[in-house]
Amino acid sequence: MRQKRLKYVNIDLLQKHGVITKVEALDLPKDKSIFLEIGSGKGQFITSMAKDHPDDLFIAMEVNLYVIYRVLEKKMEMKIDNLIILLADAKYLETYFSKTLIDGVYLNFSDPWPKVKHHKRRLTYPTFLKLYQKLLKPNAKLQFRTDHKDLFLDSVEYIKPYFDLIDITHDLAPSTYMTEYEVKKRPLGPIYQLIGEYKDVK
Repeated sequence: MRQKRLKYVNIDLLQKHGVITKVEALDLPKDKSIFLEIGSGKGQFITSMAKDHPDDLFIAMEVNLYVIYRVLEKKMEMKIDNLIILLADAKYLETYFSKTLIDGVYLNFSDPWPKVKHHKRRLTYPTFLKLYQKLLKPNAKLQFRTDHKDLFLDSVEYIKPYFDLIDITHDLAPSTYMTEYEVKKRPLGPIYQLIGEYKDVK
């Protein structure tokens, strides 16, 4: 869904409130568990997680200028101190993060890219999976949710060689931590979830 353009939102405004907009290495603490959501949308999932787990560090990554502002609004409204917001593309993950740093990656309702010629753009495609592996700590988790059945079935096959599949759910029950999109789509059909644990395939 196309996000409405917000005339008052620009890079300077985001930077003023601490949103990271430059592609550069992040100086992150080594003594905290760090969880990254790639494609955070408007931020309901990641802000709720951060609010309820104040001792951990959460990172919201979103590529859309106007959508990331919605995450910022929630962060300020909820007075969350343990959330970093990145206006960024996932292809630059290795620039932002050092190796074996991340405890968990969340992929919530990523673009399904249904045309075969576009499958390589999927965030569960092997190209990205190999990238995530470089950043994850041993036994770190990858959680993927979608309402797109074909994407889910394809993603199970993508992920098998790179992660141990510890949970595959074809009709996920509602939970405390859901995206705005999940809440909207639940009445229309099942939500699929996969959880994988990092394994060394070298």
